[in-house]
Amino acid sequence: MTSTDHPLTAPDAHMRSHLLQLVGAIEPWDDLECTHLESAEQWIAGKAPIYRVRKPDVPAMHLVSYFVVLDDTRGQLLLVAHRKARLWLPPGGHVEPGEDPWASVVRECREELGIEAVASPITGEHPLFLTITRTRGQGAHTDVSLWYLLEAEVRTVTTYDQGEFSAIRWLTDEQVLAEPAELLDPHMHRFTRKLQHTRIRRRRG
Repeated sequence: MTSTDHPLTAPDAHMRSHLLQLVGAIEPWDDLECTHLESAEQWIAGKAPIYRVRKPDVPAMHLVSYFVVLDDTRGQLLLVAHRKARLWLPPGGHVEPGEDPWASVVRECREELGIEAVASPITGEHPLFLTITRTRGQGAHTDVSLWYLLEAEVRTVTTYDQGEFSAIRWLTDEQVLAEPAELLDPHMHRFTRKLQHTRIRRRRG
């Protein structure tokens, strides 16, 4: 019997069930997100490994938690210049084996920005968006990314992980959408439009 023939262990089955609930609760923004959500559900429900166990690409498809920091008063989002990706994107990182994706957000936020993660009241501790993306360059792999929304004031972010990022920027929705798509995470424009829609709908009650 090979390792892939063994039934799921109880902890693994429990976490997969939890992940399926998280993914199933995401309201798709467009046809592409519908496709990504369906693919993610099939992947999680299957027996394929879902956590990265060795950098940069083992297994070739693994789970990531992004977090978009929003200063709601200013209407500005935080983006970081990721050194390896050479793109402007939200902070975040790979989910450790057995780790809850929200716990990954809490850990990565502290490590990368030096602040405590505070869930936005817009979403709570639940992802707003899901993407499946093939990375570029050496060690290319596929990230299944849960996008969370945090709240923080611009003035509270005074440092960042300079080993990971070369710079940070606070941008309004309009400024993000005006940025050339090739300079950003490939789904950043779509996320921003979904966030705009979500915030408007929330204000209207």
